[in-house]
Amino acid sequence: MYLLFAWRYFKSKKSINAINIIAWISVLAIAVGTAALIIVLSVFNGFEGLVKSLYGDFYADVKVVSVSGKYFHFTDADKKKLFQVNSITGISRVIEEKALLANGDYQAIPYIKGVDTSYIRINNIDRHLEKGKYELGTTDAPKLVLGSGIANAIGANPGLNLEQLTIYLPNRDAHGTSIDQAMLSYNATTAGSFTIQQEFDNKYAFTNLAFMQYMLNLQADECTALEIKTNLPDDNAITEIKKKISEVLGKNFAVQTRFEQNQSLYTVMEVEKWVVYGILCLILIVAAFNMIGALTMLVLEKQKDIAVLKAMGMNNTSVQKLFLYEGLVLAGIGGTAGLLIAVITCVLQVKYKLIKLTGGSFVIDYYPVKMLPGDFILVSATILLVTVFASWFPSRKASLQLFSLKSQN
Repeated sequence: MYLLFAWRYFKSKKSINAINIIAWISVLAIAVGTAALIIVLSVFNGFEGLVKSLYGDFYADVKVVSVSGKYFHFTDADKKKLFQVNSITGISRVIEEKALLANGDYQAIPYIKGVDTSYIRINNIDRHLEKGKYELGTTDAPKLVLGSGIANAIGANPGLNLEQLTIYLPNRDAHGTSIDQAMLSYNATTAGSFTIQQEFDNKYAFTNLAFMQYMLNLQADECTALEIKTNLPDDNAITEIKKKISEVLGKNFAVQTRFEQNQSLYTVMEVEKWVVYGILCLILIVAAFNMIGALTMLVLEKQKDIAVLKAMGMNNTSVQKLFLYEGLVLAGIGGTAGLLIAVITCVLQVKYKLIKLTGGSFVIDYYPVKMLPGDFILVSATILLVTVFASWFPSRKASLQLFSLKSQN
């Protein structure tokens, strides 16, 4: 009944045309605010998914490091024991060390990452090769796969270099203070280069694990980290397996999920999303003021109707509900229109890539979009909250105000 009255009031012609205009402005503001919220949140979801996929191709599902000391022993027996944990599909020993990389007069200071043959199954770095091949060489003939930023910085041309690069690594057994004693050097060729994300491209180079162990005078089972791949579908499930890995390895090791390896990045992304959500909610707040004005004028317009309804036995609570439903009608029309606009816009963007990214320095040239049901629920709840808040004041005023039929013209 309340919804029927509210709908008739919305459609009926008002004696003052300004009431209709203000009501439609409220509907338009709600539609614009709703569409903006869904579209912007979907773009954030798209960028978040893209960044996570890029980081997922570089970072392992789970990383294990020593709590005390940089290097630790991880034997084949330990590896076999760890493989008994369900859902683990790959384990790779890794040695990561900062080094000086020189090509004649050109120099760079990347992190050299020595990995074993299992590493290629832990991540998808081979999918992001820009030039050359994914070849890491041997202990005696090491090869490097460089980030594209490092390759450009030292003038390396993977697969076509006539001269070898020189790797300088710290000498762990050095006792003197001279540079010759503090650093060890070895020549290596460049097999390929990769492009994933600028942070990685300018920071990392890969070689084989045995070469790094030889240069740092480490044993065959020593490493700085373990990188583990699972067949679990999401981060929540990976968090569960983290506990099992910790139980197997003991308290001397710290186990990190992919989120924990990049906690600052993911936190910033979430904060940015909520900040933008809060800013865009201001559009809905503006719509709320318009709605208050429209409903207040409607209450004045319908004084005679309210008096008749009260004379027929309708109480104050029912009158208040009537105008609350009127606000819900306005919000329902505007919100539905906004949701439809947002869905159509996002679908067109996904299919035709209508809005392009400027600059040309990113891995894609268009705004990625990903619609999530949770965003639709959040925006719908926000509209409902704003509507109830905006409708409460004029509806309360209508229910408490005394109108007399004799005073009506």
